[in-house]
Amino acid sequence: MSRQPVIVLVLSFTVALGAAAQQSGERDIAKKTQELEALRKEIQAYEQKLRESEKKERTTLEHLDNLERQSTLIRRLIQKLREQEKQITNDINEAKSSIDEYQKQLEFLKAHYARYVRSVYKNSRVYDLELLFSSNSINQLSIRIQYLKRFSEQRAKDLQSIVEKKTSLERQNERLQEALKAERALLAEKTKEEQTLIRKASQRKSVLSKIRSDKQLFQKELSRKTQAAREIEKMIAELIERERIRKEKEAAAARERERSGATTPPPAPEPTGTFEQRRGRLRWPVAGGAIASRFGRQVHPVLKTVTQNTGIDISIAAGTNVVAVADGEVSVLSFIPGFGNVLILNHYNGYRTVYAHLSDIAVAETERVREGQVIAKSGDSPGGTVLHFEIWKDREKQDPELWLAKQR
Repeated sequence: MSRQPVIVLVLSFTVALGAAAQQSGERDIAKKTQELEALRKEIQAYEQKLRESEKKERTTLEHLDNLERQSTLIRRLIQKLREQEKQITNDINEAKSSIDEYQKQLEFLKAHYARYVRSVYKNSRVYDLELLFSSNSINQLSIRIQYLKRFSEQRAKDLQSIVEKKTSLERQNERLQEALKAERALLAEKTKEEQTLIRKASQRKSVLSKIRSDKQLFQKELSRKTQAAREIEKMIAELIERERIRKEKEAAAARERERSGATTPPPAPEPTGTFEQRRGRLRWPVAGGAIASRFGRQVHPVLKTVTQNTGIDISIAAGTNVVAVADGEVSVLSFIPGFGNVLILNHYNGYRTVYAHLSDIAVAETERVREGQVIAKSGDSPGGTVLHFEIWKDREKQDPELWLAKQR
């Protein structure tokens, strides 16, 4: 008899764990649903901008920006849909597993209870009376009465467990059906968004072709690149200032701790990095690329205009993996007209790298990255399928070719 309460306790614990896991999963799904809805609204806002810019010939470059921004959002939406698809698939598998487990537990309880009912039916109450009358003392009689009482209570609990297991089984089946329905809807949306992305890529290709064949538009794009370079310079200056303020606050906090004799541990020190030691040996941000435009003064071969390149442009096929050239932290993810999607990594000790003309971003702001880790994919621009790459030491632009390893 001592085994019965243990069985019920284990089964009850299993139900509690399943309920907690389900609540946690529901919260995660609700959060992801909100993120997806926010992305959909942002994509729709750019769709409206695209419709407006299509009507104005003079806003071709703006139209290109809107297409690129919307395409980036669609890629992010598709990625989140894939993540949600994976979560729903796991939920479906867990629901099926739970159904199997509940089914086994239910069958066990039913079989156990059926044996008890058959025993009672065969022996009626004769066995219970014999057990009581055969007691050798009043004490033993009292113990046997309590035993029979608890035995009866346990059977009632067994019956209640059967009902609870049956209810849990029905709920898991409902959960499974809801998950299957959500999976079908999600797959339909993902397919639709993938088709939309293909359509946007075709539109963007057409706009790029128009810009490349129109000298006036191309000249404007070169001017936008000059403005984009100034924007990068401004971002770097802001990052340096924020870092200065942070260090001043940390130093003040350290002095205060020392003055007050506080035992509170200081914040973890910033990684020092080894960027400077890698000069001339840094890995390339893309594999197999060739330099299309070098650092410094550049004369355009057709327009004969002179511009200053703040980095290098590496010719590479669109969609190529872009990797971190050294360990660091993601400082900025942004969109800059003329440079498209831009990512800035902090390598500490004042060193930073800039990656522009990206089609896809694989990291988030403040994320620590390792050397060689894929951080994005290369994209396309009016100047061709290139990755724009810069190296900075504090506010000073560096020639990346002096830092990158020699290609074989």
